[in-house]
Amino acid sequence: MDRYQEMSSFVAVVDARSFVGAADATGQSTTAVSRHVGELEQRLGVRLLQRTTRRLSVTPEGEAFYARCKEVLAAIDEAESEVTTQNVEPSGLIRVNAPLTFGVLHLAPLWGRFIELHPKVSFDVTLSDRVVDLVEEGYDLAVRITRMPHSTLVSRKLATSRLILCASRHYLDTHGIPTEPVDLGAHHVISYSYLSSGDEWHFEGPHGPARVRVNPRFQTNNGDTCRVAALAGQGIILQPDFIVADDLRRGTLVELMPEYHAAEIGIHAVYPTRKHLPLKLRRLVDFLVAEFHDPPWQRPAD
Repeated sequence: MDRYQEMSSFVAVVDARSFVGAADATGQSTTAVSRHVGELEQRLGVRLLQRTTRRLSVTPEGEAFYARCKEVLAAIDEAESEVTTQNVEPSGLIRVNAPLTFGVLHLAPLWGRFIELHPKVSFDVTLSDRVVDLVEEGYDLAVRITRMPHSTLVSRKLATSRLILCASRHYLDTHGIPTEPVDLGAHHVISYSYLSSGDEWHFEGPHGPARVRVNPRFQTNNGDTCRVAALAGQGIILQPDFIVADDLRRGTLVELMPEYHAAEIGIHAVYPTRKHLPLKLRRLVDFLVAEFHDPPWQRPAD
């Protein structure tokens, strides 16, 4: 028996929660679907489904095997799609959502470059720090900056970024330099309201984890606003290096407590599904992965 057929039938049964539904979905007879699953279980020597006259359920082994089957079948579909579309030019509109500051600083220069490579593609780019629902709001792809992308979405990692504690020289000359996290409680702090830990800032230091609750003097949902306030000497910020790297190189902002490391976050391209991924989207994801292979914010100063 063709293993692909066995796996396809098994996945269809789990998705439909019935053999009849799986037969309808795959265009096979119920007898054929049942035979495929039965031969798969016999070959593996494992019960994947529990069947009664009224109900069908998936065993723990079946759940684990189902997840792997989905990955394998999706990879086969993607490989076939690549072969059949390799001589086709990508075309059509791509709707993208990305965080505001990252979108302006690091993505805006790339859209035109991609269009030069693929002239039949066009973009509708929305910048927002709000986490959008890709399916409900009709986006093809989102760039997300997070420690862990949403489990129901497919993602590819583009780069990493480090949160850096920093302030202007003017602020430090006026208010002093904090030397450990507990000192931040006595300082003016400019906080980013979408930070996952809120007003409790987490660090990993020489003696293990350290947490401190800060009392923001100023709070905003935009990283650029945090940066500008810090440059104006208004307080201390905890912001990604892709926002503050140039300021640190110029010395207009100074990194504080470098021995205490804040979280490293991933920058991901996320999209609803891997199956039947349009060529225009596949090319865009590959393009972004290549562009951020050497992130500009991690390059040494000239």
